[in-house]
Amino acid sequence: MPSASNAKKPKKATAAADSTAETTETSETPVVAKPKRTRKPAAEPRVKLYWGVFNQHLKRVAVFEYTDVKKAEKHAKELSKDGGDHFLQKIKEVVG
Repeated sequence: MPSASNAKKPKKATAAADSTAETTETSETPVVAKPKRTRKPAAEPRVKLYWGVFNQHLKRVAVFEYTDVKKAEKHAKELSKDGGDHFLQKIKEVVG
């Protein structure tokens, strides 16, 4: 029977040695961070410019192409003569 008690002691010692070996292995291995994935920036939408004629209540009354500035100004002046103030403002609209 004495040999059985001696047999148990080395097993405990080896189990303790194994547990310390496992902890040293995990602490020695460097932690490698995964590279962060970056998304491609979204393309800006295409925008077209217009001239808008607005009244004093900020309601859009008419819209003209950007190249037709003179027509837009003339229209705003005609509407202002009838009553109220009308003004021009650039309008950006998304194309397609």
